[in-house]
Formats: sequence, structure tokens, C-alpha cells
Amino acid sequence: MKPLYLETDRLLAATVIKLLPHSVTPNFITACRFVLTPVVFILLIFQVYLWSGIIFLIAAFSDALDGALARTTNRITEWGKLFDPLADKLLVGSTAAILVTKYISLPLALAIVAIELFLILTAYYYKYHLKLKDVQANYLGKTKMILQSVGLIALYASAIGGFAILITVAQWILSLSVIFAVLSFFGYRSI
Repeated sequence: MKPLYLETDRLLAATVIKLLPHSVTPNFITACRFVLTPVVFILLIFQVYLWSGIIFLIAAFSDALDGALARTTNRITEWGKLFDPLADKLLVGSTAAILVTKYISLPLALAIVAIELFLILTAYYYKYHLKLKDVQANYLGKTKMILQSVGLIALYASAIGGFAILITVAQWILSLSVIFAVLSFFGYRSI
């Protein structure tokens, strides 16, 4: 089964990916996200929102970049299939735990974190217990990640610039991401 190609893959392949040396692998980019996530989290704890937001934006973009690089250059690996979704969930979950709790509500933060945890555990169960070979994100799961990233970036912008309207925007976007997360579960490959 071929991987799910998105228009963003083609766009990134025609632009950013052309600028990367061939030695940069999708797994390297995923590993960088694992390194950046605790930096984002620590900066959030100390309320250094500008730098945390910039690093979050880079890390969130790296999710699109590593996937597009893997799919468009045929460098999909088992390691990447296993750890890329985990890196995404750690980035989103840790950021949501702090920002969403502080600016929107604890229940929404818990919903985001709980659903992310449930999705990753379910995907690993399908792959390693049921031995399904191809467990990958579907369109709904990818949309969920985009919505989560945009919602969290809106919260960062509100925290940095004091734009209260962005809290309301973020709340709607993140609530919509929860709906997409639940819908994505119904496809067993949705992580």
C-alpha cells in the first residue's frame, strides 16, 4: 500500500526539501523533534513564550517536513513509522498540557492529551499485538495535527501579544481538533 501523499508533500519536495543535503534523513528530523520538545516544555514552564513558540513552530513544521521527505524520496523506515507519531504526540501533548490549561481550560487540555495517548497506544496495539503491517496516519489524523498546531500557535500569539480574541479562536480550533482526533480513531491506521 502506497503512503498517503498530500499536496504539501509535493510543495515541500519542490521547495524546502531541495535545500536539504541528502545526508539529512527523515529519521534525523524526527530525532530533532524529540530534542526540541523538552526545550519547548521547559521554556513554557518558565513562561518564555516567544522562544518556546518559535521552537514549537519549528518542531511542528518538522512533522510535515520529515513525512514529506520520507514519502517523496522513498525513505520510509520502520523506526520512522514508530517514532514520528510519538514525537508528534509528545510535542502537542506537553504544549497543550501547559498552554491550554492556562489559557482555556483543564478539561480541554486533558481531552487533547488523553486522546493523543489513546491514539498512540491503540496504533501500537494494532501494529505489535495484532501484527498489522501498515499503521499510518489517515487524512483525518493529519488534519487533527494541523488543527492542533494552529490552535497552539494561536495561544502562543495570544500569550506573546496579548490578543485575547486569539484565545477564543484557539479554543474553537482545538475543540475541532478533538473532533477530528475522535473521527480519526475509526480508521485503524489513524495516529
